[in-house]
Amino acid sequence: MKTFVAKEDSVPKSWYLVDAEGKVLGRMATRIATILQGKHKPQYTPHVDTGDFVVVVNAQKVRVTGKKLREKTYYRFSGYPGGLKARPLKEVLEKHPDRVIKLAVRRMLPKSKLGERMIKKLKVYPGSQHPHEAQQPKELSLS
Repeated sequence: MKTFVAKEDSVPKSWYLVDAEGKVLGRMATRIATILQGKHKPQYTPHVDTGDFVVVVNAQKVRVTGKKLREKTYYRFSGYPGGLKARPLKEVLEKHPDRVIKLAVRRMLPKSKLGERMIKKLKVYPGSQHPHEAQQPKELSLS
């Protein structure tokens, strides 16, 4: 019996559409990360990018539970002394709701070149409009 190893060319890539309206951020991000990695396919291979593309719409209407809206903080560091910037989740959601989802998913992917290629297959839009109609994305139910 030989071990099956998927090749990136032989695995077909699909497009999925996720409506983030009313969905809990963390639960949605784990499902998206699974699809980007290709773990939902039987030909999943850990060192090969076998995942699919995911388009997320209505990112501004995503839901968070508990006190995260006030207490969760995103940090940026410029590299200079005194250059640490902190912003609460509420402020980031108002200005850049797409970044919140992208960061949540990115932190669930491998921290390698393969993970960088996977995150490029994630397309997040704050409103309900997206430019990927030509790919005919399938609706993905997260329940």
